[in-house]
Amino acid sequence: MRAAGLPMPGVELKIIDEAGKSLPPNTVGEVAVRSSANMAGYWKLDEATAKTMDADGWLRTGDAGYLDEDGYLFIHDRVKDMIISGGENIYPAEVESAVYGHPHVAEVAVIGVPDDKWGEAVKAVVAPKPGVTPDADDIIAFARTRIAHFKAPKSVDFIPALPRNASGKILRRELRAPYWEGRERQVN
Repeated sequence: MRAAGLPMPGVELKIIDEAGKSLPPNTVGEVAVRSSANMAGYWKLDEATAKTMDADGWLRTGDAGYLDEDGYLFIHDRVKDMIISGGENIYPAEVESAVYGHPHVAEVAVIGVPDDKWGEAVKAVVAPKPGVTPDADDIIAFARTRIAHFKAPKSVDFIPALPRNASGKILRRELRAPYWEGRERQVN
């Protein structure tokens, strides 16, 4: 029931690593698609086209996911939102799902923040339900019962509401900005 489904006729899917190498079933990587409906490229932007499409016509979607043994696609998150902590890839959507079930959490966004030891640390930004006084340690402990400890948030911040754009999408860049201020890169 969680699968996005099988590719339509005439559409090929594969999961690739950062170098573009195909990954085996049930391994999370970037979703690549090839079909006659793919774009030919970005108008007058050869460099951007080369980053998005390879010579064989495979288009990098920017989505992280995996294919199961039967070819069903499971979308995991956006590649650009992935947190790398101690060499482990952590997808915010998985952590958000673990935190979201807590009875004091109305909404949550998970971001990577700088960490001197691990590169990045997982931080949950929570908008609490009205009339409750949430406890960060309790939320972290709750998440650890639902996902691996290394994926659970190391810290939790509370704000009245998550920032969103006009279409309702959470503005992760706005949440991340204060933690990465003064750094040359937005990854550690």
